[in-house]
Amino acid sequence: MAYIVTEACIRCKYTDCVEVCPVDCFHEGPNFLVIDPEECIDCTLCVPECPVGAIYAEDDLPDDMQIYIELNAQLSKDWPVITEIQSPLPEAEDWAEKKDKLQFLQREAG
Repeated sequence: MAYIVTEACIRCKYTDCVEVCPVDCFHEGPNFLVIDPEECIDCTLCVPECPVGAIYAEDDLPDDMQIYIELNAQLSKDWPVITEIQSPLPEAEDWAEKKDKLQFLQREAG
């Protein structure tokens, strides 16, 4: 079982979770982070670090978030590993509580 980053991260991209990951399984896209399910060791350290509650255990993922299992697996193959904390996106506070953000996910820069 891996941990999954879900839509709450979109357009926020807080990286507090990255700093505590012992296996560097986070990957960074333009406005979202994902976890590589092949690298994740299910340590749970990242979950309490996420200020927007975007990270779930795969088994606890809400039904309406199931698409994020595949998105994390797919995008982690394309995006670079991130290992150090960075500033969140400038609009993070404005987007933190918004719902239905999948349409805003950027897969490529630009």
